[in-house]
Amino acid sequence: MSLRIADAIFWIAVACCALAQAAILQSVFVSPARAADREPASATRRVAEICWAILPGVALVGVFVFTWRAIQAAHVVAPLAAGLTQ
Repeated sequence: MSLRIADAIFWIAVACCALAQAAILQSVFVSPARAADREPASATRRVAEICWAILPGVALVGVFVFTWRAIQAAHVVAPLAAGLTQ
């Protein structure tokens, strides 16, 4: 696979995941305001819900950082490997 294609796929995945995470966070912050007919959630439950919404996003950032480093290492290794096969 071309490294340019790998970069493009990586950034498309980052954009899709960022949009999905933004939608999740929006639903977490907006949903209690819309649920007026139900009893209000306790503060502890609300904080736990927000943490469980943010935690996967933080983990995903870590995955993307390590993936980006691996892609960049491939950018360095690929020309070296091409030189060895000639």
